[in-house]
Amino acid sequence: MNKQQLNALVDQTWDQSILHELIEYIKIPNKSPLFDSQWAEHGFMEQVVQQFASWSKTRNIQGLKLDIVRLENRTPLIFIEIPGDSDHTVLLYGHLDKQPEMSGWNPGLGPWTPVVDGDKLYGRGGADDGYALFASLTAIAALQDQNIPHSRCVVIIEACEESGSFDLPVYIDALSDRIGQPDLVICLDSGCGNYDQLWCTTSLRGLAGGDLSIQIIDEGVHSGDASGIVPDTFRILRILLDRIEDTQTGALQHQQFNARIPEDRTQQARLAAEVIGKNVYHRFPFSDSGQPTTSDLTELILNRTWRSSLTIVGANGLPEIENAGNVLRPATSVKLSLRLPPTCDASKAAKTLKQILETDPPYQAKVNFKSDWSATGWNAPAFDSWLEQSINAASLDYFGKPSVHMGEGGSIPFMGMLGDKFPDAQFMITGVLGPGSNAHGPNEFLHIPTAKKLTCCVANVIADHHKQFNN
Repeated sequence: MNKQQLNALVDQTWDQSILHELIEYIKIPNKSPLFDSQWAEHGFMEQVVQQFASWSKTRNIQGLKLDIVRLENRTPLIFIEIPGDSDHTVLLYGHLDKQPEMSGWNPGLGPWTPVVDGDKLYGRGGADDGYALFASLTAIAALQDQNIPHSRCVVIIEACEESGSFDLPVYIDALSDRIGQPDLVICLDSGCGNYDQLWCTTSLRGLAGGDLSIQIIDEGVHSGDASGIVPDTFRILRILLDRIEDTQTGALQHQQFNARIPEDRTQQARLAAEVIGKNVYHRFPFSDSGQPTTSDLTELILNRTWRSSLTIVGANGLPEIENAGNVLRPATSVKLSLRLPPTCDASKAAKTLKQILETDPPYQAKVNFKSDWSATGWNAPAFDSWLEQSINAASLDYFGKPSVHMGEGGSIPFMGMLGDKFPDAQFMITGVLGPGSNAHGPNEFLHIPTAKKLTCCVANVIADHHKQFNN
């Protein structure tokens, strides 16, 4: 392989084609079904599917076959098959649905307003992970450009990931004969600890959560008249949350929400902490003198990747401050997001969460928990030596530094499902969501140089996969 030639083709494709496509993609508010129940009627998802399919068909890739698969009452899925020089299979994965807008974007920026500023492309979805289709096909095209042999490749781009991938298992079962048995799964929907080297994800946390609602009276009443007699629903909320979380440490107290951390993952966290340093927490926009939960960098990484944590991501029943009169409110509702260790069963955790919150409610208040987020995490199998060496060599070739391995705090439901379905497969889980990229939040961006280098690394690993299984 001529690495300079490969790098040049990847750079050219990104500069002359991919960036333009991502700019157009960012403009489209194709929110995931969980955030847009009328996604089919609005047509934004279909607009993106057609855009991605049209671009894919123009690629100079021998034998590429693309289908837009549509199962009844499901989001669409793009299925691409590329024959190779052997029957062994590499499965590449990404998604095209997006998180909702979120407030707080800087002036001139916005979720559906693509802006290129230096090395960054701002806007919702570019890094999470609209780029995945383009990077995957460009990596394969770069190999074919030099007649470098590769195995059969299958590319799957789903449209439901940000909603928990509830449509994907149905598609995987329906397409199982066409997918085959992959030896290697490459997922480009993860993160990186910095933009200086290739990062591979070794674990993903799970997720349980939903809507917790509390009601004590049928309508709001004068707080001076009722307070002290009628308990405040916000205080009831605090009592219920104390059943789950230690407010001093943030630790979740039930065994169903916790798991033993494997020693090798602790060692990886320690090495990652040495590489990243204080940017483990400096990368987050702390206000003024705000501090992280601990100053121990390794513990911060383990907190983020292998320990459970509770976040309140939304609330109803609380009026804006300027409209808040002296009224004891009848009800409070919050949306809970409970991140789980990779090896916890999310379904069992969700049932436990409901039981803890609804049993014996304080003051016999009307308490209801409706679970709507549930995704079991994933702990990667150990790397085969060829894959570990390939990933490290690719990082050295295109980043100039060795690769690093670390768990991620988010969830990719697809990984746990594939791990169960293909227990003998190897996994390369990586991505471009690094410091400041702020997926799901305001000012989300794609770091363009990292995306280019990652595309080259994927090409190298696909080539090495063919060597491994055909020598």
